[in-house]
Amino acid sequence: MRIENTGFEDVLIDLKPLDHLTAKHAFVRAGQWDYDRVTYDYRVDSKEKNVTYYIRLQGYATEGDVDRGNAVIKLMTPLLGKHYYPHGVEYGENENFPENLVERAKSIVLKVKEELDQYKN
Repeated sequence: MRIENTGFEDVLIDLKPLDHLTAKHAFVRAGQWDYDRVTYDYRVDSKEKNVTYYIRLQGYATEGDVDRGNAVIKLMTPLLGKHYYPHGVEYGENENFPENLVERAKSIVLKVKEELDQYKN
């Protein structure tokens, strides 16, 4: 599910402050990157058996290289996904998400966005 109207779309930011800011808010990049793209995930545990939710922030390099740490990242619309063990994460619009989870996800994304404004290019 796309988390719309957060102000993330098309924001340009250097990779290093983006890494710092997302880590500060418990988003993990780990191995989820390549030379042109980055993905940060925030895990939200669920009381449902074998279900975990993820808030995903993602972007791609408009210049520089992610591997070298000198990339400028253009952010995309954040996503909310549901992980089905052992199959993977679904971000589709056909997924049903509890309303309180949607509100929580939007709140978390907006907190990151508030701080992001200090660093954007």
